[in-house]
Amino acid sequence: MNEDRKKIGIVTPPGYTKRIGEGLYYSLPGLLREYIDKGETWEVESLESPLIGYTEEPEEVLDALLEKKKENGWDMAVCLTDLPLFRKKKLIVAEANSTKKVGVLSLPGLGAAPLIKRIRESVLQLVSEMHQGVSYEDRDRVQQKNGIKGRTETNERELVKKRGFDRFSPIVRETPEAGKTAEVRFTVDSKLRGAIRLITGMVRANRPWMLFTPFLKMLVVAFTSGSFGFLIFPTLWEVSNQYTLWRMMAINIFAVVLLVFWIMTAHKLWERKSGHSSAYIRRLYNSTTVLTLLTAVSFYYTLLLICFQLLVLVSLPESAINAQLDGDMNKIGYFYIAWTATNIGTIVGALGTTMEKEEIVLSGTYGNRQRQRYELINEAEQEKKEAEKEKEEAIQEKKEARKNG
Repeated sequence: MNEDRKKIGIVTPPGYTKRIGEGLYYSLPGLLREYIDKGETWEVESLESPLIGYTEEPEEVLDALLEKKKENGWDMAVCLTDLPLFRKKKLIVAEANSTKKVGVLSLPGLGAAPLIKRIRESVLQLVSEMHQGVSYEDRDRVQQKNGIKGRTETNERELVKKRGFDRFSPIVRETPEAGKTAEVRFTVDSKLRGAIRLITGMVRANRPWMLFTPFLKMLVVAFTSGSFGFLIFPTLWEVSNQYTLWRMMAINIFAVVLLVFWIMTAHKLWERKSGHSSAYIRRLYNSTTVLTLLTAVSFYYTLLLICFQLLVLVSLPESAINAQLDGDMNKIGYFYIAWTATNIGTIVGALGTTMEKEEIVLSGTYGNRQRQRYELINEAEQEKKEAEKEKEEAIQEKKEARKNG
């Protein structure tokens, strides 16, 4: 049997999305053959392009993707962007054009987890839309063709299978008016539920766990400071024994918030007004940065608390503490001592220090990633102008040589 051959391009902006695109390069051909069309031979190429990840406007993304598709001779192209996409402040998760054979998927719109599985499902659905049609009649025909071997009921109209949070914040299928860039669009109707989905997805895209390495220096300084204070100055044991739960929680919150504020200030992570983004996008980026740091700092704080708890249990005998307090320690006194040490260590030891490997810290913010992409685009444009200038000079030299010869 003669088989057709289809080439699909997966285009990603620089960053972690590049690795996702490379993963699809290996896994997608077999999935396309199994779920979309067994009569096709599918070839997948992965390409990185800063032009794809510099705008939050879906039309501009699809136009840039269409140019890449033509340049590389692909039959279809799908863009994976880590930027949020909006239309009149409505969250757009994905769009596709079956005529031009291009589609775009906004990874933050998928939410936090399970991300890789949802990306594969979404890309398969976008390819199916482009290859088999976007109308409801086309989707019903595909559903009937697949039958029980296909995915779940009505799933041929859905971007991803409904699971967990999708039932609270469903992704809705839309068919835009004729003449629009996109022929099918997947959105979230509710602004509130869309905002929750988007924020969690953007925090996931920032990968807060990557900040663990830069936090090591702070962790060592905080642990050293707290250990010295609580092993040398027993007066602090008395203070811990007198604290109430609400006071401890208030100090806990103060220490975490203060550390987040310090990191943002020391590394200039706050996104300021610029000509590249709107006020709404800046607020979204800053909110995501704060939540990303809160997630990372909370993990750091928990680890520091565990270290102090072990130190207190090993180094402070109950008899010594009772002698110092002139009485029995509260039942949760050991925990309060470690908790107070964590707060003091965080405030005194960590503040005033900067995190090592600042490039990792900066890579965890949308604003900095965007600035890096603008720089790459400017460099590419400058190199293009220089190449054109050199070409013109070479042509001029040939003309002069012919004239003189």
